[in-house]
Amino acid sequence: MQEPLTSFTEDVTATKRVIDSLDGPCVLVGHSHGGAIITEAGNDEHVKSLVYIAAHALDAGETEVSNGKRYPDTTPHGDIVKTADDYLYLNPADYARDFAADLPVAQAEFEAHEQMPTAASVFASEIPDPAWKIKPTFYLVAKADKIINPDLERMYAKRAHAKTVEIDGASHSAYESHPKDVAALIEQAAQQQGR
Repeated sequence: MQEPLTSFTEDVTATKRVIDSLDGPCVLVGHSHGGAIITEAGNDEHVKSLVYIAAHALDAGETEVSNGKRYPDTTPHGDIVKTADDYLYLNPADYARDFAADLPVAQAEFEAHEQMPTAASVFASEIPDPAWKIKPTFYLVAKADKIINPDLERMYAKRAHAKTVEIDGASHSAYESHPKDVAALIEQAAQQQGR
């Protein structure tokens, strides 16, 4: 599912719409900002476990911006472009280096030009009731991530008592560059629930 990226509330609403369309239990998987979305949407009774792939697992009172200041990433700030209406995206010339260093060049270049701008406001949104406090949690740390500091990813995983996998050389695009590791972690989350 592609969230709208227009506001945090609309992202969570879109996720809940999908959950509501399901007949049985499900596992929510989030990457990057998607982690914040599943942290909120995961409170739904149909959600049995959460899987974070190089993602934000915020606690109450935290934001992606505030945690990024505590654990700075290594992306040069000049690589982030802000539009006149307060949407953000990565400069396509820097995308491969910052977001997808372990993907084939042609794939990274394509993605650089098809990325969806994200409302800047989503990065300052707070989670009132984090689902990882009550749901089984799994986390993949991308050890070469330049978008989210790997130490921040480790902090998220540790405090959520997540079953954690760390991948050497994995960029922020770990879900694409290491699909077997990602699939295995999702399968673990699903099997724990007997599904």
